[in-house]
Parts: sequence; C-alpha cells; structure tokens
Amino acid sequence: MTIALWRRLLAEFLGTALLVTAVVGSGIMATTLSPHDVGLQLLENSIATAFALGALILIFGPVSGAHFNPVVSAADWFLGRRAGTGLTVRDLGGYVGAQVAGAIAGSVLANLMFDLAAVTWSGKDRAAGNLWLGEVVATTGLILLVFALARSGRAAVAPAAVGAYIGAAYWFTSSTSFANPAVTIGRAFTDTFAGIAPVSLPGFVIAQIVGLAVGIGLLAVLYPDAGQAADQVVVPTDERNPAADQRS
Repeated sequence: MTIALWRRLLAEFLGTALLVTAVVGSGIMATTLSPHDVGLQLLENSIATAFALGALILIFGPVSGAHFNPVVSAADWFLGRRAGTGLTVRDLGGYVGAQVAGAIAGSVLANLMFDLAAVTWSGKDRAAGNLWLGEVVATTGLILLVFALARSGRAAVAPAAVGAYIGAAYWFTSSTSFANPAVTIGRAFTDTFAGIAPVSLPGFVIAQIVGLAVGIGLLAVLYPDAGQAADQVVVPTDERNPAADQRS
C-alpha cells in the first residue's frame, strides 16, 4: 500500500528544512569557531552536512524516499514513467513545492537559532562559469549514484553513500556542490557562510538542470532499465517493505 501523499510531502518538507538548517547552521558555527581559517570552516561545514544528510535519509526515507531535491524527484518521475514506477506528475509537483518551502524554512530556522534576523538576503556572488560547471558535475554524479544504488538493489546503503558523496563533492567541485535547486534557493535567505546571492540563483539552477539531463542520459546508457527501480529512490517507500517485515 502506497503511503499517503500528504505524509510524503510532510516528510519532504521536514527533511529538506532540516538539511538546510544543518548546512546553514554549521556554516555559521564554523565561522564562529574558526574565524580566520576558511579551509577549516569548509571542513566543519562539509562534515556536518554529510552526517546530517545521512541521518535525515534514515529518518524520512521510509516515508517519502528522502529525495529532498527537485532534480532527484524529476529524475524519479522521468525514468519511472514508462515502467509505471516512481512519482506521478501530481506527486512531482507536490514534492518540488514541499522541498522549496522546506529549504526556505530551514534557512530561516538556522538564522533564528543563531540570533540573526529571520531573513538576511545573501550578498555572496557565485555567478561564474567554472562554478556552473562544478554544479553540472556535482548534480550528474548525484543522479548517477542514487539510481545506480536503486537499480543494483543497494538502496539500503543510500544514507551513507549519498552523505559521503555530498561531503566529498564539497571539496572536489568548484561550487562546493549545491547540486539541489531547492537548497540553492533556501541558501539565498541567509547572508552567512553558506549563502548565495539571489542574483546567482538562475545560473546555479540552470546548471543543476543540465546536470540532471546529463545524469539521465548516462543512466540510459549504463542502466537502461533504471526506471524499473524508481520506487526504490532513495530508499523504498512501500509501507509493506519485505525487509522491514523480516526484521520485525
């Protein structure tokens, strides 16, 4: 029996909100604890984000699949539509709306926790071709990872694998791996370490969509039947999960 849409949307809202809270909050804490060392700030920020993402997938994955990301949801819909799996168009619209709203709420929450104004528009300009290329690479890699895990029956390791990938991509991409349109929008609402200026949003989101297209194209070559596993992205969302039944 499929989990009710409202429950899945709530999980996507809460999960995305807490993810952005972790990204922004750890960035604020990093600049407070290590004010003169940008490298250490990034290390602190990336470790906290990776661990938080893994934990949030564990919490919300059994409810919504723990997408927390419009490009993951879009890929899930696109790849699953022929096989009759994954998200429907209605689900996709709800997921994206919940993710964007959650990301904004998470940024506001982080600001308030650190005694800042609820909304402080970021002044950090990130508009540059090399950063956009970094976003294409980061997003492509994420799509490949998520669907490779689902296709090969290894969705259970998604919390660790996805968290590890995002933590690593902080360091090997020029953009520090946003790889998520909702999170990108949310980070415009905070003028802190993790922020991005609103004027830089279109370039990043377009680059992420390009990464989505490249990822889907590569999946079509590497895993032609990946769409059959769309219901397992990021983790199974069937209330009657056989694995869960075996553990009980």
